[in-house]
Amino acid sequence: MTMHDALRDAPNIGSPLPWLATAGQPTAENLQAARDAGAEVVIDLRDPMEPRQFDEAAKVRELGMTYINTPVNPGSLDDATMDSVLTAIRENAERQVLLHCASANRVGGALIPYFILDRGMDEQAAIDAAMAAGLRNAGLMEWGVDYARRKQAPG
Repeated sequence: MTMHDALRDAPNIGSPLPWLATAGQPTAENLQAARDAGAEVVIDLRDPMEPRQFDEAAKVRELGMTYINTPVNPGSLDDATMDSVLTAIRENAERQVLLHCASANRVGGALIPYFILDRGMDEQAAIDAAMAAGLRNAGLMEWGVDYARRKQAPG
């Protein structure tokens, strides 16, 4: 079973890379199934103050996975936040990772620079992949695209 299969009832499930599953807020059962399918790391882009049905950090740790929280909020769409998200992704690349927020919208925005800077995608392909992962907000798209444009090597 793949992580995509394990998360089939999570909102906006995606598999943009073989080792990366993306989704909206998973349930405790989704986390168990993802772990059983090989997930090792959960990167949560939700603010700890956002309401949830269970203690996600505790559940992830109970299941023996690594939990990383890098909150993305409307007021934090800056380089420091993107640097934090990209560090979490880069440090766990090629491990089985679940990257999520509430709906996968923030996930999509944060993945744009990873797709461009780390995976060599052109800008439109990165945007298309981010939209397939759940991106629906123009502000989040601009955040990701702007960051990638400024960080790309000249020429």
